[in-house]
Amino acid sequence: MGAVTIFVLCSFVVVAQGWKVTLEADRPSLRLQLSHHAKLHCCYSYNNVAVNSSWSVSVRNDDGSITRRAVDPSNARRVVDEGMSNGCRTLTIVEVQLNDTGLYQCRVHNSDKNISVYTHGTYLQVYKPMEKTINISESTKNKILTAQGILLMLCVLLPSATLLCKSKRLNELEKRKMKKEEENIYEGLNLDDCCSTYDQILRTQGQNPYQDVGNVMEEEDDIQLEKP
Repeated sequence: MGAVTIFVLCSFVVVAQGWKVTLEADRPSLRLQLSHHAKLHCCYSYNNVAVNSSWSVSVRNDDGSITRRAVDPSNARRVVDEGMSNGCRTLTIVEVQLNDTGLYQCRVHNSDKNISVYTHGTYLQVYKPMEKTINISESTKNKILTAQGILLMLCVLLPSATLLCKSKRLNELEKRKMKKEEENIYEGLNLDDCCSTYDQILRTQGQNPYQDVGNVMEEEDDIQLEKP
């Protein structure tokens, strides 16, 4: 009689030759940091048939192939199989290592009928955290951040102050240049010529621009009579 597999909610039921085992849902994955402790569970139930179970792990090889092997609990100080309790079998790994990464499953075996099934399993991933290149305290970090803030402020203020001083200097040079040009203009003028010209303008304005034609003719005759 062949094996019949039926999905019931999150359980997995296997019926084979009068032997029935129900595999409960396992935790799909567990990701732990190096040297932490791992606690894995596999839960199942079965009818009144003598069965035994053991842990196995499937690992990926360098060539990409998968190898399944039994978990070796010989190192009782690091890998502990705590056995069955409340329908679940528990495996504890103390201070996990990188080579502990793999898919951990329980192998449920019926010795009378020589039939074995595997639970869904939990994939254990062990990772190594990134190490700090410079191990510094929090107070030192705060000091570094404060110094960075001061430097940033100086980088903003110094160029602004330099531009302000440069602009002020250019304004002063421009004022001096304009003052020298005004002095040079006044130095080039002859005050005597200015006064004589000014007098001539006043004398011209003092005369009546509308003189009598007869008076003009008499003045011309007087000028002619005075000639020898």
